Amino acid sequence: MNNLSLAVQFFLQLAFILLFCRMVGAVAAKLGQPQVVAEMIAGVLLGPSLFGLLLPEWQHWIFPWDKSQLTRDTQSYLFPASQLGLALYMFVVGMEFRVDIVQRKLKSSIAVSAAGMIAPFVLGAGLAWVFFNYTDLFPKKTSLTEAMLFLGASMCITAFPMLARIIHFKKLSGTTMGTVALGAGALDDATAWCLLAVVLASFDNNWSHALINIGGGACFVAVTLFVIRPLLARIQGWIVNEGTLTEAGLVVGLALMALGAWFTDLIGLHAVFGAFIMGAAMPRGIVSRDLIARIQPLTVALLLPLFFTYSGLNTRIALLNSGFLWLMCGAVLVAAVLGKGVACWAAARATGIGNREALGIGTLMNARGLMELIIINIGLQRGVISEGLFATLVIMAVVTTLMASPIFERLVGTGTYRPLDEPSGDNLLPANLNTIH
Repeated sequence: MNNLSLAVQFFLQLAFILLFCRMVGAVAAKLGQPQVVAEMIAGVLLGPSLFGLLLPEWQHWIFPWDKSQLTRDTQSYLFPASQLGLALYMFVVGMEFRVDIVQRKLKSSIAVSAAGMIAPFVLGAGLAWVFFNYTDLFPKKTSLTEAMLFLGASMCITAFPMLARIIHFKKLSGTTMGTVALGAGALDDATAWCLLAVVLASFDNNWSHALINIGGGACFVAVTLFVIRPLLARIQGWIVNEGTLTEAGLVVGLALMALGAWFTDLIGLHAVFGAFIMGAAMPRGIVSRDLIARIQPLTVALLLPLFFTYSGLNTRIALLNSGFLWLMCGAVLVAAVLGKGVACWAAARATGIGNREALGIGTLMNARGLMELIIINIGLQRGVISEGLFATLVIMAVVTTLMASPIFERLVGTGTYRPLDEPSGDNLLPANLNTIH
């Protein structure tokens, strides 16, 4: 395709994606699911799992496939647009992130994070040992150690961007549940990406990649929080005028977001972490308020659906084509729920958080979403896992994410949640206690 054809195709896809996501969202809302979950499902439905299966000609017309290059023409522009939407949203999440609550609930955040990593990693590594020795779900070139590390990392992952949107949808921002879950989720995902770096380093016999990934990430966080953050606080007078963020301030914020996403993507940690950390470094008050007001509406309505659709175009659920694979899928799902949801609930309870809040944290942490799809897509592309195991992990990601909202409402309840700042006997019980089931 030439540039003009690509532009024409992009606008057609954009209209189709946005309208389809809203249609699925209307159905999902009646089932108690937030729009973000609807967009994840819509993305999978637009791919080869449904749209391409039922109407392959139509799917090819809207999302063209260049057989000569074995790649989608669509990916040449849909991928960067989807990554921009994801990075912008995580930048907003970082600005809404309550560092003060994490500090006040540091023990709980670390405990929940540790439980959410250790338990699912052990269960995932155990399943990998079984799969490696008794099935062909791992390619022959994958070693046992690599298989155990990869599946363990896959089970550790939390749907960090999706978790952020669910927390926003349920108005949990600034609450103990929301902040502890986000803090633990960020730590879990960063650790999972580091484990992935170790797997790929072993797979490629190149350990410098893992050192750059882990060391570079630590240095980035230190520089952002201890150098850039104080510097931004000092120049607030330049980027704020008469109680409003200036256009120059908006440009500075967006440029820093892009630089943070670029650097963490460059070292292999994924752009979402750089954007999130840079958002957390933004001055609170006028700067963060106006940045959020200007960035969030268009990002959520226009760009984020592109990310879910792009991921869905690479997902093939139809690969689960035998009873054995479905049985293995069930084992993975059970291990995922026990390792993540139950372990995080127990860790939260052990650190003094109330039962309802702990149940909410465990339920939220159990959602894997498309961060899982990202990490397993890398594994599939690099040949670490087979297509059958890939499809199994896709099902686990979708089901654990679909479970989050209904189980949350059943165990915790719906209503307005009090921020941690407001005194309460049990900080995060819904204001309307009659809605608790």
